Amino acid sequence: MSHSYRAVKLAAAAAAMLVAASAAHAELTTYTSQSAYLAAVGNTGVDTYDDLDIEPYDTPFPRVAGDYSYVATTGPGNPRAYGASDDDLDWYLSSSRRTDSITFSDFGTPVAGIGAFFWGSNIAGYSVNAPYITVNATDSSGATLTYTIENPTRYSFLGFVSDVQIVSLSVATGDQAGEDGFGIWPTVNDLHLSVSAVPEPGTYGMLLAGLGILGWTARRHRRAS
Repeated sequence: MSHSYRAVKLAAAAAAMLVAASAAHAELTTYTSQSAYLAAVGNTGVDTYDDLDIEPYDTPFPRVAGDYSYVATTGPGNPRAYGASDDDLDWYLSSSRRTDSITFSDFGTPVAGIGAFFWGSNIAGYSVNAPYITVNATDSSGATLTYTIENPTRYSFLGFVSDVQIVSLSVATGDQAGEDGFGIWPTVNDLHLSVSAVPEPGTYGMLLAGLGILGWTARRHRRAS
């Protein structure tokens, strides 16, 4: 076997290791702590929804979280979102129909992380106790992860991080009656969009191993020529 052919094979093996280092971790991870989520991602923008009011907003609803754009959509029953608040100072995003979900998608910049505070509100837009709220995230690899927050409050943070692009996130409360019998609406505040995930230590190790093979191949090739 010639030195050049051997170098090509080793370079191909190194490239395969580099691809495997990223592909092996192409999965969604959940974080129930805002601080842990922020430690796992890169640059993050936040949409506070404090520009909203108790009025309808037609969806698809273009929004921005810091420097990153996205679209919020409600449905399938009614394509309108509503502002909600407990004090008319800190505003949240909710749906028009309690059985509708809120979906975030069409990110202007590819994002690898998305998170927010999720809970329930009543027909008047006030926070209420809810038995659960369901959050669903999907990334560009086709991986989908559903997480149910039990007894959520407006301080219940949930974030999803992927090594590939996240394409959508949706939240729903289902057909819960609520304490007043009028139902519970899905409610979101402080949507976080993050442009990159911080590689895990194992990924760093595989990347370094691949780079080491590339360097060794280059040295062997120089000696042989």
